[in-house]
Amino acid sequence: QVQLVESGGGLVQPGGSLRLSCAASGSIFSINAMGWYRQAPGKQREQVAVITSGGSTNYADSVKGRFTISRDNAKNTVYLQMNSLKPEDTAVYYCNHDLKTERGGGLFRYWGQGKQVTVSS
Repeated sequence: QVQLVESGGGLVQPGGSLRLSCAASGSIFSINAMGWYRQAPGKQREQVAVITSGGSTNYADSVKGRFTISRDNAKNTVYLQMNSLKPEDTAVYYCNHDLKTERGGGLFRYWGQGKQVTVSS
């Protein structure tokens, strides 16, 4: 069993900052990419940022220069530092880990439970 637990999020004023964390636990052999998605009311889920096992990153155009994704492999944790937040960043944020639970096993995507981020004055 693998579990991803998110923390952080909440309510912040425009221009403010928040940090999300997502830690994986359970039967984990290896983790490839980690990432963050978000889903705003009435919209489809969209990818926000991804970081590979080698540390390469990619961001949605809407968050480039404002959000930073990072990972701590020793803790099986991915982070999303969000700066200069805008009202349009309001959404539920979901983390994901692409991982193997055993040597030679398949690569599967696991998801966190989601955290609400609200940007409002």
